[in-house]
Amino acid sequence: MSEIKQLKWKLEDQVNDYVKKELESLGLQNQKNFNVESNMSEYMKEALKGSAKTKNKTNFGKPDFHIEGYAIPVVIENKLHMNKLVSETKNGLKMDEKSISNYAVNGAVYYAQKMIASAKYHEVIAIGIAGDSKEDVSIAVYYVFGASAEPKYMSNYKNLNFLENNKTFNNFYEDATLSEKEKHRILINSQDLLKKHANNLNVLMNNHNIPVDQRVVYVSGMLLAMQDVVNKKGEVKSVGLIPDDLTGDQYEEDRDGVQVVKQINKYLTTKEIPVDKRTLMLGSFREAISLDKDRDELTDLDKKIAKLIDGKASVTKQVFTYIYEHVYAAIDGTAGHLDIMGEMYSVFLKYALGDGKEIGIVLTPPYITKMMAQILDVNMNSRVMDLATGSAGFLIASMETMIQDAEKAYGKNTTKADEKIKEIKEKQLLGVELNAKMFTLASTNMILRGDGSSNIQKGNSFDRPPKLYESFKADKLLLNPPFTFEENGMPFIKHGLNFMEKGGLAAIIIQDSAGSGKAAKTNRKILESHTLIASIKMPPDTFQPSAGVQTSIYVFKAGTPHNFEMDTVKFIDFRNDGYKRTSRGNYDIDHPSERYEDIVKIFRSGKNAKKQKGFHKELWNLDDIYFEDFITEDGDDWNLENHQIIDTKLTEEDFMKTVGDYLIFEISELLKGRETND
Repeated sequence: MSEIKQLKWKLEDQVNDYVKKELESLGLQNQKNFNVESNMSEYMKEALKGSAKTKNKTNFGKPDFHIEGYAIPVVIENKLHMNKLVSETKNGLKMDEKSISNYAVNGAVYYAQKMIASAKYHEVIAIGIAGDSKEDVSIAVYYVFGASAEPKYMSNYKNLNFLENNKTFNNFYEDATLSEKEKHRILINSQDLLKKHANNLNVLMNNHNIPVDQRVVYVSGMLLAMQDVVNKKGEVKSVGLIPDDLTGDQYEEDRDGVQVVKQINKYLTTKEIPVDKRTLMLGSFREAISLDKDRDELTDLDKKIAKLIDGKASVTKQVFTYIYEHVYAAIDGTAGHLDIMGEMYSVFLKYALGDGKEIGIVLTPPYITKMMAQILDVNMNSRVMDLATGSAGFLIASMETMIQDAEKAYGKNTTKADEKIKEIKEKQLLGVELNAKMFTLASTNMILRGDGSSNIQKGNSFDRPPKLYESFKADKLLLNPPFTFEENGMPFIKHGLNFMEKGGLAAIIIQDSAGSGKAAKTNRKILESHTLIASIKMPPDTFQPSAGVQTSIYVFKAGTPHNFEMDTVKFIDFRNDGYKRTSRGNYDIDHPSERYEDIVKIFRSGKNAKKQKGFHKELWNLDDIYFEDFITEDGDDWNLENHQIIDTKLTEEDFMKTVGDYLIFEISELLKGRETND
């Protein structure tokens, strides 16, 4: 018995020694294949800055072990005693300060998430190891793909053998990579979480009397101020603001609001954002953030922020801190298609204008912008245009799709992939937005994504110089126009189609009335030069709770007149997309992620989609939801209902059911009569 006790570990260093020997037994060499604590590259140190428990800008987190030589980095945290492996609830890992400090998995995941939040990494493997002796060791491996999303637990990996070499690691990585279903679920969860934080922010700002029309600009400016200032050579000129930088100083030049705007200016200037665009954006940010001096005076903490700050703080710092802790982390690879500023705007708009219908601004959900980009087969060589950009939801979805295609073609983080991604962001996206506030949000959104803002134009789409469109040479066009515009906004897609490359594809999501007569004049003009390919009927609650409107997606091929005798249109009934939408969020009721995967296959292959690998045949009756038909020259029969044939022939089954229902009715009436007489 005493001999067993002597074998028990008493120090955490003994766990470290065990891990070192395990790595060495795999053939890995210390200081070559793996490293201990601070012996890491400057790149990783920069990524870990701010992750030390002091949150000091000059410190950086020091995982017990790390590996930088594989496709993505690996961080390892060790703890003495088996019960210190992980702290979690039924909802996932606990990421409070105590859990991060005391548990191996929580600490490793914390470091990984901070590395991703730095934007230097998109994925990290986090490993927690805890034990009492050589015989009593537990290892838990997590694939961390976002700075805020719950990481993926790799339950089949209970040892470190997958770290042996590049081949074994790549096999593990292939296993870890998220499926389309997982990505879709993450996108929805991220959207729901962001809405929750937007609602909390709205309450916080309302309690501090920040005007509704300033709130979303307030948020977007602060998000910019949090970014590290990096020049075109990739050199960090200054780190972004953190809450501790806002001290409540009352000297005019050092007020918290002034500090935020100064940092925004430094960021935009270093990014070489054009002067006219920078001036316009800074004007919006100054008005919202720094003009009101009262917001920079020290005041009592709102209950929404009380746990994050000690003592009194300015309104500016209180809002900044909430955004830093809960929203800033959402801008990562977790849900690249997510329109951060659009989600914020939708929540704030609900409080300002009811549901936003009065001004016709209804933003497209991110899983639909992603689907529409996939339907148009957006890829790394596409040139994508949106002439009613809003908060840039379609451009974000397209950019993420293009980046994924480039990484698939060339490999993640390769020189060719990085060069192509730079070209995508700078040259292959074009957006035009008239509304000044939406323009600021769109530009901010794209800047936060690594600056795809180069071609976000402020102005009227119809007044832009033709040379702008002609030189851009768009082959993809995505639109959700303001539906208060004439003919529900159909002139936007007519204008865009006329400037597209021949054979290019365009899609618009719009009210059904545009295809059933209200926009007939414009529709007829479109068909003179372009072909209507498909009409996809969307769920009636697509834009709930923002707006209750019946919508369809129309898909076009540019540059070829519609041949009414030869060209049939694909009509697709997508009213059941698997979701039930409420003010509280989206609820899965019938396999939505699978349905969004399948609808792209149905668009491309029609009824032959059932032959495609991965198609979920059990979810669809393709004879009911897909058919092809001709349209007329009138431009008023573009909707599914105009072509759907309702079978009115009475079957024996129908007859028997009707007779049965009638007999049940008669019997119930007789029984009611008897009860009355009694």
